[in-house]
Amino acid sequence: MPTGGKDPKISRNPFTDDVARALADEQNLQQFAVQFDPQDLGLRDIWETLVFTGRRCSEVVKLRLDCIGRYGNFPLLWHDQTKVGNFNDAVRIPEYLFARLEERRTKTLKRFEEHHGRMPTRDERPKLALFPSPACNANRRKSLSYGHFQICFSDWVDVLDLGAVVAHQARHTMATKLLRHGASLAHIRRYLGQVSDRMAEHYAKVANSDLEDVLQAVWVAGPGSASPGELLSGDQPLAQHEAMALALDLSRRSTPAEGGFCTYQPVVDGGVCPWNLDCENCDKFVLSGADLVYWRRKQQQQQWRSIAERAPDDTTADYLHKVFEPTARAIDGLERALAGMGLLEEALSLDLRRPQDYFERVWSTAFRAADLARLADEPELSDEPELSGAS
Repeated sequence: MPTGGKDPKISRNPFTDDVARALADEQNLQQFAVQFDPQDLGLRDIWETLVFTGRRCSEVVKLRLDCIGRYGNFPLLWHDQTKVGNFNDAVRIPEYLFARLEERRTKTLKRFEEHHGRMPTRDERPKLALFPSPACNANRRKSLSYGHFQICFSDWVDVLDLGAVVAHQARHTMATKLLRHGASLAHIRRYLGQVSDRMAEHYAKVANSDLEDVLQAVWVAGPGSASPGELLSGDQPLAQHEAMALALDLSRRSTPAEGGFCTYQPVVDGGVCPWNLDCENCDKFVLSGADLVYWRRKQQQQQWRSIAERAPDDTTADYLHKVFEPTARAIDGLERALAGMGLLEEALSLDLRRPQDYFERVWSTAFRAADLARLADEPELSDEPELSGAS
């Protein structure tokens, strides 16, 4: 049977950049604390904890007094994930948040002392709430209600005129940023606590649906083609849904290569390259917006113009220009295409074509050269067990 009322399976999107900046602006945060929390119950501290940790709102509101501490000089936040049955779980937090929560703990203890004329006993302290409710709560064990925070947060968002924004979107924003910075879905599940398959798929969809897809959908002919730098993805700027559709189509008829894509169909289907992987001189090789940084860096390393100017004779200079000029034309064409779509700055700030994009965390395992050299000098270990007289 269908559920009554609104569909409960609505997926919340991460904050847009404008909304995220507004909700993190210091002046706006001070407004939240002064205008919507005149009793200083800790609403700003709750909100900043949500942003920094990606926890559920109810998990932060119900934090206990001694929820923070240093272990091995690392600040940790201890909390209960009651929705999924994980209790007394710890997550590392930044120093800024640790300082804010430490200040909040001091205020809570001071108010307890003012009310009771004494500090809490050893048995009372673990039961105290970090954000105690001001109503009918003399023992300070009852936390603020989830509804009270939501109402105040909604009023703050209305004053800022940010549209339909809820606090839970901070959790989705955290998950999406983790995914974009190389974390796998398994790491995100573990960090955020039992993320459902549906939400994990939603995070992956959001993380791969904007700038990366648009940049990789901007194709120009490679240096080995008849017209290097010619825009292959159309003469008009692409809308986001068009870029996503084009990116899916390109992924089906291309395979990643060093610095671009190979569109030679036998290779795409798994065949061997008949040109021995000489991509730069192949007319089936194309560049995407995600490859701009790679080719600009390669061009700077070669410095072909400077080499040609120092050639011993005109014949050699003309030859060098003939060899390197197609690459420069391809790069110039790619830059013009990206500039026409307003994506040039983004493309120059992102280096998307890295081995990590394809092999994820495998490439993050590194060894120091000195350690490897020391291992090479050590004698080989025998496979046979060492005989010893000790039992």
